[in-house]
Amino acid sequence: MKDIFTLGNKKMHSHVVIGGDLATFESGTVHPVYSTFAIARDAEWCCRLFVLEMKEEDEEGIGTFVHVNHLAPALLGAEITFEAEITELHGNTINCNWEAREGQRIIAKGSQGQKIIKRDRLEKLFYEIKKLR
Repeated sequence: MKDIFTLGNKKMHSHVVIGGDLATFESGTVHPVYSTFAIARDAEWCCRLFVLEMKEEDEEGIGTFVHVNHLAPALLGAEITFEAEITELHGNTINCNWEAREGQRIIAKGSQGQKIIKRDRLEKLFYEIKKLR
């Protein structure tokens, strides 16, 4: 794992809300707005941008948690800017706080964690889980 970031470093990611991001379940679309679960996915991606630069060829990141405080709606077609800031770097753990905005309006904020692990260790873990099925 590359030691290239420090506490307070930031990454940004922009996303335009599309149909697949709406609050839709098997029963249909609940609201034509950016869903909390899509926000969580995009927040995790923004935090993962650090991992992509930190991991070695034989390593991969895996999410450990995501917290979302969904504060306001964003409509189809809205451009959302995510900003993640490193709040913890310890061993193979990287944790971030993040915020999602449409212009100046905060639509969500939260935190997200990942660990960087050797790929062969992850493959072994997934193999062991499959054996339990």
